[in-house]
This record gives sequence, C-alpha cells and structure tokens, in this order.
Amino acid sequence: MPMQIVRIATVLVLFALLPLTLIRAQMKEEPAASKPEQPKTEPAEIEHFKPEQQTSKGSVTIGGSTINYDAYAGTLVVHAKGWDDVPQNTEPENKNKTPEASMFYVAYFKSDNKGAPRPLTFLFNGGPGSSTVWLHMGAFGPKRVVTADDTHTPAAPYSVVNNDYSLLDASDLVFVDAPGTGFSRIAGKDREKAFYGIDQDAWAFSDFIIQFLSKYGRWNSPKYLFGESYGTTRSAVLTRVLETERDVDFNGVMLLSQILNFSLDSDFPDFNPGVDIAYQLNLPTYAATAWYHHKLPEQHPDLKALLAEVEHFAMNDYALALEAGSSLPEDQHHAIAEKLHQYTGLSTAYIEKANLRINGGEFEKNLQDESDLTTGRLDTRFSGPTIDPLSKAAEYDPQSAAISSAYVSAFNDYVRKELKYGENKEFKPEVELFRFWDFHHRLPGSGFAFPGATNVMPDLALAMKYNPQLKVLVNAGYFDLATPYYEGVYEMEHLPVQQNLHKNIEFQFYESGHMVYAHEASLKAIHDNAAAFIRASDNEKNK
Repeated sequence: MPMQIVRIATVLVLFALLPLTLIRAQMKEEPAASKPEQPKTEPAEIEHFKPEQQTSKGSVTIGGSTINYDAYAGTLVVHAKGWDDVPQNTEPENKNKTPEASMFYVAYFKSDNKGAPRPLTFLFNGGPGSSTVWLHMGAFGPKRVVTADDTHTPAAPYSVVNNDYSLLDASDLVFVDAPGTGFSRIAGKDREKAFYGIDQDAWAFSDFIIQFLSKYGRWNSPKYLFGESYGTTRSAVLTRVLETERDVDFNGVMLLSQILNFSLDSDFPDFNPGVDIAYQLNLPTYAATAWYHHKLPEQHPDLKALLAEVEHFAMNDYALALEAGSSLPEDQHHAIAEKLHQYTGLSTAYIEKANLRINGGEFEKNLQDESDLTTGRLDTRFSGPTIDPLSKAAEYDPQSAAISSAYVSAFNDYVRKELKYGENKEFKPEVELFRFWDFHHRLPGSGFAFPGATNVMPDLALAMKYNPQLKVLVNAGYFDLATPYYEGVYEMEHLPVQQNLHKNIEFQFYESGHMVYAHEASLKAIHDNAAAFIRASDNEKNK
C-alpha cells in the first residue's frame, strides 16, 4: 500500500542522523587479511536490461463518451546520475558493474488524436518501495477494481469494471513503477546505492521521463506529474530536477496525501521530544475519525465546521499548552485533556497519562479498544480485529488488509490478459527496501546532503520560483492518518515562496482516506478536480 511503512521510514531517518563514522564502524567487516584467500573465478556474463514494449488497444467510457486508446506496456532502461551513454570500459571483468534500472510503465494514449498535442500526465505511488498498482487500478486507469467502501473486501473473484472516472478524458496517462517495484528491476554493482534514495530515485524518474518524451514524441505536450504519498516527496524533488537541471518545465503538479517534511510525521513525534507540531497537525484527523465512528461525547452535524473548530484549537490553546511543557499548571493540564477528550473520544485519564501527546498508532489502537477493534491508518473509516489487545499501538492497517488482495490480483490478471505483458515475470506490488534507502537529501544550493530529517519543501519552492507559472493541486482525505490533511495545509502555508506564488496552489479535500479514490464519491470528485486543473493550466487551450 502507498506509504504503509512510514513508521519504519521515520525510525530510519532518525538512524540516519547518527554520525556516519559510527555507523560505518559498526558495520565494518573484518580486514581481508584475516580471511582465507578465495580462488579467483571469472565473472558470469550477465545480459544488461533491454527496453521492452507490448501494444494493445481498448476503450473506456467516461461521462457517457467513449474514448478509444492505444496502450503501451513496457520498460525503459535508466541509469544513475553521471552515467555516459558511451561505454567507458568494455573489458569482460567490468560487465554489469554499471548499475541500471529497467523501469516498467503502462501508457494510455487517446487513439487518432488530431490537432494540438494532448496533455501528458506521469503518475506514481510512493512507499518508498511501492508500485503504482493503486493509482492504476483504483483511480485513473481505464479499468478499476471494485472494493468495499470501509470494510474487508471478500476474496476472489473480484469485480473489474469500466472506470467511469479515468483521467483519460483530460490527459494521456503514464503509470510508472519505481525501480525495483512492480515489473521494474535493478541490476549492477551497488545497485541499491544507485537507486534507493531520495535524490537517486528522483534522478531515475527524470531519466525515465526524458527518454519517454523522446520515444513517443511528446516533448511539446503539456506535462503534469501526479504523485501519491511518498510520490509527493518524489514530485517535489523531481520537478526541481527536471526544471533546473534538465530544462523541462511542467504545467502542473498534482499531489495526493502529501508529505514533504518528515519531521511532521504523524507516527513517531515522541521520538523527537521538544518538537510538538505533529501532535497538533494530527488532531483534526483524530476528530474526523472519532466523528465518523460516533465516538465523540457530543455529536456534530457538520464535519467541516467541527474541523475548523479543532484546527483553531490545535494551533492556539493546544499549541500553547504543549509549548509550556512541564511548566503547564495542573488545572490547565486537566482542562486541555478534557478538551482533547471532547475532540478525540479518548478518555481524559488516558490523555493525561499520555501527557497530552498521543501519536497516530496509539490513537488507532485505543479509539475502539472497548470493541477490540483497531482503527485504520491509511483510511480511518476502516476497522479490523485487534491483533494483540494488550498492545500499546496499532500493529497493522485494516484498510491495507481489506483491499490489497483485490488490487494486486486484479492487476496481475489485467496486465497479462489485456496488456499482453508479464509472461514469466513476477509483479512486485511492494518491495522492502528501507534498509537500503538513503534519506539524506541534497537541498537546492547546498554542496552536500543535509544530515537532518527529510524536507523537500525547498525543492518545490525552487521549482515554483524557477517556473512561476507552475500550478500545484493538493488533494487530501480527512480520514488519512498516514499523512494527515492538516499537515499538507501546514506545509504549503509555510512553503518559502513569494506571496504572489501562493495563488498557484489549490487545495481539495475529501471525505475519504489516504487513497481517496477507495471511496467512490471521492473518486468522482478527485477526477473532476484533476481534470479541471489540467484544463485550466493547459496553455494550448488557454491561448
């Protein structure tokens, strides 16, 4: 699932802050002299990746109109930054030493398009370590799998239907799997080091996009990115790389379930004592969730009015109480705990015992504890049986458990039968790559990778300054506790750009979770919002 392992990511970010010399010392092998000498063997001759492509045709009905399309399922081969397409050393012992990635994609182009080039949107999920099966089969591809709205979807057979909300009516689409995920693969010496990291990943995607534009003659098309979850992190860096290093401007960037600053992560603010902002940004989602499950002491008829009230409390009285720390008087401590009880449904005693600070996993475990249910993380509308009733925090995500099989099964069937791709290949919906992932990021203008928690807000800010016509659409679900909606608002309101550039940012909110498209009414809404965004920023149509 997109972003389902953010908790692990946060721990690794903290681990990344340790002195590199200490980490290396702990991981260092024994000197080679202490090992028996191994006989030399000739390296096996390994064939490098080659681009692939399978073509097919299909049609999709959107808004009552039928769109015929050409589909291309294949791979392009990309390399790490600094690679030269002229071989530097062809000696046999150096074969396969240069790392490379074979990146899988499925592109849908409207057939027989006449006139101006159609907009072209590149879409990807996040993780990091996730394929793009979720956006493909749940949101904007021509087919979508039907899943239960807030409960566990029964096992196969699954229903795959015409996607009335495919974005193909507004743009040609390219769904891209990150290196190592889906049908994408990596190879070569130090391949993980070459592709598994914030900067390495963004460069690989930029290389893919450059090649794709050339292969399909789309250089003069209006261009868009659509990233979900860690895909929003990627989008910020990728847009900056494409514009400032590769001279490719984009018309717009669409962000779904945003996280640009990992110090605001909802799961482990207790690992970063003294920085309490994450507790404040989580609170509106806690309130929305408690409202949905009827856990608030007093019910509120209007969700949006409730959230406006909670947002104000979070950034004022609650912020002052957290800032006071141990100096907060006992009566004020109790008053804030009582207010939190009114907004979260958790008991006042529990909140006081937690010192007014409850992280995401603790909330998920305790909201419905009396029913022995764990609340969802990616989508808090979902619930599932608690694995360990004595646990402190949630141990799994009920939404991920509820819908993953449907998405993965449907895509494996669809890609082979209709797109004619994948024979004798394994599709990897997710890859556990966190032990390799490099969270150090070289900020714009910096000569080195910054050793703090990941923050790519400066990248998006630079991209907007470099291209002051770049438009940004922020999409967020009220019931997302992986990347809370108010975190995205906070990030964009603190984006370091001139005031006149803030008008280029648009917000859309949905009564759904991280994967807003898992709720059909929200899927229709995000389609309509994304299509309107593309049409408004397509410079050919607006001449």
